[in-house]
Formats: sequence, C-alpha cells, structure tokens
Amino acid sequence: MVPAPPVRRPPNAGTSVSTSNAASHRSTTTGEPRTVTSSGTPPRRGGGVHVTDDVASEIAVEQAHVDRVHEELEKAGHRADVVQAEGLARGHIAKSAEVGMEEAAGLFERDALMFHAAKRRTALDTQYEGLVFGRLDLDHALLREAAARANGHGGSGGAADGSSDSSREGDARPDDREVRYIGRLGVRDDDYEPLVIDWRAPAASAFYRATPAQPMGVLRRRVLRSRGATVIGIEDDLMVPEPPDDLVVVGDGALMAALTRSRGERMRDIVATIQAHQDEAIRASARGVTEITGGPGTGKTVVALHRAAYLLYSERRRFESGGILVVGPSGAYTAYIERVLPSLGEDSVTLRALGDVIDAMHAERLDPPEVARLKGSMRIRPLLSAAARGRVPDAPTELRVMVAGRAVRLEARALDRVRSQVLRQHQRNAATTVAQAALGEAAWASLGVTGERDAKAEFMDKWEDHLDIESFMEQWWPQVDPREVLLWLADPELVRRHARGSLSPADAELLAASFTTALETGTWSVADVALVDDLAGRVGPVKEKEPEERGFYEIEEFDDLTQYGVTEVQPVNRPEREDTSHTRSSDPRERLLAGRIGKPDDYAHVLVDEAQDLSPMQWRMIGLRGRTASWTVVGDAAQASWPDPTEATAAREEAYGRQARQLFHMDTNYRNAREIFDYAAEVVRREVPDADIPQAVRETGIHPLEAPLGGDAAASVRAAVVELLGQVDGSIAVITPSAYAARLAPLSELAHDGFEGRVQVVDPMSTKGLEYDATVVVDPREIVRESPGGVRVLYVALTRAAHRMTVLSPAE
Repeated sequence: MVPAPPVRRPPNAGTSVSTSNAASHRSTTTGEPRTVTSSGTPPRRGGGVHVTDDVASEIAVEQAHVDRVHEELEKAGHRADVVQAEGLARGHIAKSAEVGMEEAAGLFERDALMFHAAKRRTALDTQYEGLVFGRLDLDHALLREAAARANGHGGSGGAADGSSDSSREGDARPDDREVRYIGRLGVRDDDYEPLVIDWRAPAASAFYRATPAQPMGVLRRRVLRSRGATVIGIEDDLMVPEPPDDLVVVGDGALMAALTRSRGERMRDIVATIQAHQDEAIRASARGVTEITGGPGTGKTVVALHRAAYLLYSERRRFESGGILVVGPSGAYTAYIERVLPSLGEDSVTLRALGDVIDAMHAERLDPPEVARLKGSMRIRPLLSAAARGRVPDAPTELRVMVAGRAVRLEARALDRVRSQVLRQHQRNAATTVAQAALGEAAWASLGVTGERDAKAEFMDKWEDHLDIESFMEQWWPQVDPREVLLWLADPELVRRHARGSLSPADAELLAASFTTALETGTWSVADVALVDDLAGRVGPVKEKEPEERGFYEIEEFDDLTQYGVTEVQPVNRPEREDTSHTRSSDPRERLLAGRIGKPDDYAHVLVDEAQDLSPMQWRMIGLRGRTASWTVVGDAAQASWPDPTEATAAREEAYGRQARQLFHMDTNYRNAREIFDYAAEVVRREVPDADIPQAVRETGIHPLEAPLGGDAAASVRAAVVELLGQVDGSIAVITPSAYAARLAPLSELAHDGFEGRVQVVDPMSTKGLEYDATVVVDPREIVRESPGGVRVLYVALTRAAHRMTVLSPAE
C-alpha cells in the first residue's frame, strides 16, 4: 500500500497513532505457520496497541535513523542562523553614510543571504512533523535483470521490470542493496551523504510508482508514522514474491508473503494474478471516472489509496494545485487512511469522513433507519427549499415607520411578497441590500403617491439611511447560518407547513423529532451534514459585519519596534482577549452552530470509498466538490446500507457528469479466512442472491464458533472475548447492536498479558472498511432489525475478522 502526499485533516477528526497488524499473523497456539510479524500498534484497520518484539526491534532501527536526521536538522538550523547573521553584518552601514555602488552591492548581498537563510529556516521549522515518512529497500540486481530482458538478453525469468524471484546469488554484488529514506525535505550529513531524499526528487519516484507487477528495483516499501520526532508505527509493502531472509516485512506486505509461502506454486499464481489486477487499476488513466468493485477482503481500498498516491506523483502539477479529496464512511476509517497516507510537503490530500465534509461540522451520530432514509432522499429538497425561503422565526411581521414625513405601514402579506420576490433571484445572505431596496419600493407603492419623482427620490434616499429601517432589517432579514435553518425544522408545525405535498404527516413528525434530538444533545447526525450543505447553497455564506471605522483620534497599536532598532517608542501592553475558540460550550445550540461555513472547495480528483453507502443527498454534496474532477470510486453493492440503489445510482451519475468510465473488478478475497467468509456468504445469499461473492483463498481450518447469548449478555460476551484473547495476538472487535452497547462498553478496558486496548466495542456501521484479527458478533437478528441496510450490514459485520469469529445469538 502506498502513501500519498499531504493530508489535511478535518476539524475534530479522530487521530490514529498506529500501524496495522498483518492479517497473516496467525496464532501459534493452533499450529499455523507464524510467517510474519505484526505491526506496531492496532491491527490493520482495527484498534488496540500491541507491539511484538520483532516490530519493536524494527521501530527501534527506524527511530535510530530518525534521531540522526533530527540531529542533522539542528545543525542545519544553526547554519541558517549563521548565514542570517553574516548577511546582517555585510549590509551594515552607518546611518549617516552615503550609499555608493559598493554599499549597494553589500545591501543586495545581504538581502539575498537573508532571504535564503529565512527560506531554509522556515522549511526546517515547518517540515519537522513527520519529516521522515518512508523507506525504500532496493536491489539493483532486479534492475539489471529487467534491463537485460528488455534488451533481449534473457534472464532468469519474471516480469520485464524485475519482479523475478529475489534469489540471484550468481548475479549478486556487495553493493546491490540500497536503502533510501523519503521525507518532506532533503537532509544530508556532514559528508554530504543523503540521510533523507525529498519526496519530489526523481530518486524518490519509486516510493509512489512501484507496484509488485512493476517493482522498479524495490524489494520493500515501508511507511513510517511519527508523532513529532518519535516513530510510532510502520507498515510495509512487499514488491517481490518472497523477501530475502534478512528482510523483515510488517503489515500488508507480510500478508502477501505469507500467502505465497503457505500453498506453494498455486498460491503464488493467485497472488501474482491479484497483483496484476491491482496494478492495472492503479495505473489506469487519471481522466474520467474509475470504478473499483469487489466483495469484502479483495483489497479495493489498498488499490484506491495506491492509485491516489500514484496519480499525485505522476501528475503532480495538476493534483497539487487542485488537490485530492478522499471520502470515507467514518472517523475511525479516515484515521486509518491517515496512517497509510502520511503528510508531505504540500497540502494536497484532504481526508473527510461523511460527517466531516463541511469544515465547521463534525458528526458521528447515526439516525434511525427510517429517519436516515428521509434525510438521504432527494424528496427532502423541496422542504429545504421552502425552509430557506421562509420567514425567519420570531422575525417582525409588520413594519411601521415614519420616513421623510410619511407614515409607512407594511403588513405580513406585503413583507412575505417582498421576501419571495428577492429570494427568487438571490441567496438570502447576499441579498440584504437588495431586500432593503425592494422593501423601500413596496413602502413607496403602499403610500399611493403617483407622479412625484422628486418626492420618491427623497423618500428612497431617506429610506436607505434610516436608523429605524436599519434596525428593522437586522431583525427581519438577519444573516442566517444554514445550520440555523435546519434547526428551525425542530418545530413540527413548520415542517408540516413546508413539507405539504412532499412528505406525509408521519414523516414530518419523524424529521422534527430528529432535529429536536440534535438540539437536546448538541450533536449533528451524519445525514444532517448533506442537508446543511444543500441549505448553504441556498442561503449563501454568512457575511461578516464590517468593523466600525476608528475615530479621528484613535490610532492603531504599535508593534514592538525594538526589532527595527527603535527603542524610544514602546507599545502599551494591554491584556489580550481570551481565546475561547478551543473550548467546548456547555450550551447544545452553541455547539451545533460553532464555526463558520464557507463555500465548498473544488478538487481535481475525488476518491470515494464504501460508495455503496452514500445516500443521494450525500452524492450531491460530494458532487459539488468534484464538478471538474476525475474520480476513483470504490464499493460493493452487497454491503450497501442505503436501501434505494436506483435513486442512489441516479445521484451518482449526476455527480460524475458525462465523463468517460472505466471499471475494474477485484474477485479474490485474500484477507478473510475462507471458513469465516463462507459463513458470511451463506448469510447474505439468502436475502441477496445476486451478491458479488469473491473467492476466498486463505484457509485456516478453523470455522466460526456459534454460541448462545445468555441472560447475562455481558458475561457471555466477556467469556467469548477472553477465549479469543488467548488465540490471537492482535485486536478483537465486539460488534454489537445499540441494544447491548451500554452493557458491553466496559469490555473495551479489558487487558490481557499486560496489553490494554486490544478490545473494541463498536456498532456494525462503524466497522465499515475496518478489519480485526478476531470478532465477536452479538445478536445478528437485532443487527438486521436496527440497521438501515438490514442483512447487508450484517454481512459487513460478519466479514471484519481475519482469523477468528464468534457469533452469539439469544435463545429462540
């Protein structure tokens, strides 16, 4: 899996500090071959901190190099300071001296030195976080073999780019192996040897372009995840069928290595086929829409992320300037994505969960299925349109004022007529001036005066600057946050009035109740974000109030002038206003309305994972951010949580526009054990006979365990978890419907062998796109009953385990 450059995280998004355990890390208690190490923190796409000795040793190796890099960074910073001081000295001339050619040259030289020193210092200061994020282990013998085959001189077989077997003793040379570290900027040691290669340099290209089908001489590609100067996790991609004996492989690359070794030549052929299909999708044209489909465990996400990295490096100018938007189903999922897409030098990749697409909003709460269906359907748009054009609650319904000696009275009907007239052609927040002018015209017309142009001109002139009119406009036509408009709909009567003809009274009650829940809890639901985005397009951005002009005798506060050599003038130090932007309000309404909603960004490429779950309204929201973009879209209809595929397909097609399409299908499940996947496939086929069921190729001989969920549900689940803790080394997820969530929550604090955090208690929808070493699935019938996708969501829950699964069901 390849990382892509720079990541901008959404506000309040979760943070991942770990790498994944390899799915092929098997329990030694069952006699299965333990062929690879597990990675340095939560298992792949799961959670829980568990570091094996092998991984700790590998992290220590990388930490030693990172420490050395930071030592050189300190030296570089000192050198920049020396250059800056030298520049200041060169350009120093007396205040009374005349500036001649020699002095002018000195000043020019000073400015040049100062500029370059400041530029270097800024780079050193700003690139500190995640400075070293990648490592390449290369074997130049691979490149010689590829060149020999390309020139028709034969070779030992394999792909034309050097993907042959890694054992080449006859052609090996002592200096064939090379290690390159990739990072945000280049760093050299005192002997001018490179310690870190800038990610934009040609020598770093293999980090983004190499694949197992075209390895470019790479044996192993490693992603380093750091917090400050501390390495906290690693993840490897293997580019050859089998690594050399001295090369430790961690994470996803270890999975492929284990598959190759576990079943000999047949499995090796399967792995080669998987890699060839993935390579074709990764390197497909950047233009148009690329759809990648396939069932659980087929590596769709791996391919999509590798493709994003490949495109960003291959067409850097296009995608750096336009940016790439990556959209996933949940905060936990985007935290996983962030771990395998480390930050680089530019802000080119933006990660968003569906609840974080709008900068000022963060939502994790899920609506009940019946409410989610209402909010996700395009049928709600007439309601939103009516709300955006309707009266502001508690706004005045009558205007009485004296203007230019004339008494004006406008009643509610006249005010409504003016509002409707203005909003037919303008966004509300951009139309205050237009609305005031239209109100003035209505006021003049209400007076019944005809043929007096001068009188009207005087009236309108007074109207424009009238303090009472200004006060009235602030109440009648205030700047409206689109989130406020949505909260107006907590009033059932208002919803019924606006939704007449588009929603039933029962649906109107459900919607009003859902917005009441938002006001009570101070939390938005994930579905609300798309509604706010729709309303933002109708009312427009909130206009900031213009600051008052300073009085004649008021002056700006001086900066500290000592840096300019002025000591005679000093500012008066006043206490700064306390910054409360980081504090969390205790008022639910204030929490809902925190921050500002601006115009949506436009991206050059949009990547959507778990696309089958997007509602039509969510497709519309994402489409507004990709109007000129190319797309990579990943999904599996059999795992869909949105119940109306026809409406979703229409919305998706509208988002794509008329761009060319290319489809890639992944049909081999290499992540789930076959025994687990066969169990899940049988469940989904009963309700979805046409489900896209991939072929599972990894066997363990251990079938899922079905057991009763006793009257004490917590005790039953705890017993199942404790048993699994002794069977797997990585993470365990307890996947539970909401009915049991509160009782099972304490299990997340369960510790085993001194390691905490290996157990997570999660709802079925939050497991989308994630993977664990083992799972306990609680009450499958209740999962089907409460989930928007029914059995399709249960299918998701049953395919999250790589090695072990226990299913607990209550008695009939």
